[in-house]
Amino acid sequence: MSDQPTAISINGDAAASNRRRWAALVVLCVGQLMIVLDVTVLNVALPTIQRELHFSQSSLAWVVNAYLLTFGGLLLLAGRLGDIVGRKRIFIGGMAAFVGASFLCGLANSDAMLIGARFLQGAAAAFMASMILGIIASTFGGPRERGRAMSVYAFVASSGGSIGLLVGGLLTEALNWHWIFFINVPIGIVTLVVALGLIEDTPGVGFRHGVDWGGAVLAVAAPTVAVWAIVHANQWGWASANTLGLFAVAVALAGAFLFLESRVRNPLMPLSVFESRTRNVANVVRALFAVGLFGAFFVGALFMQRVLGYSAIQVGFAFLPLNVTIGIFSLGIAARFMARVGPKRALVLGLALSVVALLLFARMPAGASYALDVLPPMLVFGLAAGIMFTPGVALSMAGAGRSNSGVVSGLANVTLQLGAALGLAVIASVSSMRTGHLLASGSSTSSALTGGYHVAFLIGAGSVALATLLAGFLLPSKINLVPPTEAQRQAEMAAA
Repeated sequence: MSDQPTAISINGDAAASNRRRWAALVVLCVGQLMIVLDVTVLNVALPTIQRELHFSQSSLAWVVNAYLLTFGGLLLLAGRLGDIVGRKRIFIGGMAAFVGASFLCGLANSDAMLIGARFLQGAAAAFMASMILGIIASTFGGPRERGRAMSVYAFVASSGGSIGLLVGGLLTEALNWHWIFFINVPIGIVTLVVALGLIEDTPGVGFRHGVDWGGAVLAVAAPTVAVWAIVHANQWGWASANTLGLFAVAVALAGAFLFLESRVRNPLMPLSVFESRTRNVANVVRALFAVGLFGAFFVGALFMQRVLGYSAIQVGFAFLPLNVTIGIFSLGIAARFMARVGPKRALVLGLALSVVALLLFARMPAGASYALDVLPPMLVFGLAAGIMFTPGVALSMAGAGRSNSGVVSGLANVTLQLGAALGLAVIASVSSMRTGHLLASGSSTSSALTGGYHVAFLIGAGSVALATLLAGFLLPSKINLVPPTEAQRQAEMAAA
């Protein structure tokens, strides 16, 4: 009898701790949703921003890429700082900076101010995003609970892009494009206050081991130079000295980064993180998939507005079937499907369907019917993304434990964002070049734009097709997503 109150107390404490963990996951997912929204929310407003702030067609990609570059480039530094000072502090600091940068974006009245504010916003997003997967991985240790938590995260990450298009359309039509940024301020403040009470604080190791600031600079500089070369290749020529010279500089900076990481005592990205073939292949695959995904949002929104004459809000609703399909498959169904067929098969199927969707996008004519030409690829892409996001995230974090979840999470996000930035730069540049050639040959504006957008979709389809082949041939058939326990490791050593 005397043990009963103690048992009830223990059970009650466990239930309260469990509720707190899932409530914290909601907060983390709101932060992730804000990050994803600000990648895609701009797409429906791009024609308006281009007109008001006087962007050229190829330079318009900088509005998106400014965010992606600092986001992807600073993820590793942010992840390292999370290990040093604690993940909660970095997440909270990133959220506060994100709110401030969003306010500056909303105030922008020139192209330079908007791009500069987007660089700041991407940097803040890096400090938020670098902590999210690591906090989830360390909070949910069991394979079943971690799988459920990752499924919720994958749903938010995958559906957020389409939600951004709808929200962007509504705000742009009802108010103006500035409000696609101002809306982050009240949401961010509320999330910040709730996060302070819900997310558990983890002590950092301190600055006694140092910070790899040189690696941080090179991690941002290399992709930025590469994107600069791609965006200006139409103006200079792809084989010009300027373009080739900048590509050479970008390669040299990337090489310097890898050399530095192999030499410094506490590298920003320990090269040991590449020891897992599963994670390496998964990260490359996700980077290639990002080319198709972000390209579809960026080019699809422009095609609907500039060729089909849709309003901003009509574009948002046009993408809604994609969003709903992702939601249906991503939250629960995808996790059960992955458990039944395995993460590799689920990933390959999702990638293959994505190729089909992008090829369908690439055949949309200038006078496209929504029901016959636009809706089918939307539904196929929604199904594809809903199936592949959960195994994609799980494989990129395969085998990550508490000790290395931060750097593994950072690398997973880096490859995705930099793949999107570089791919989007190529898509915007090549599409603009194709449109220019068609206009010069006497095609109508509508036909020329359509031809340029078709090339963009085909580039995305080719990238995802390559990802499908890599996943199919290089991922192992049997994959352990959760790291072995200490007892399992000792048993394996004893057996050996």
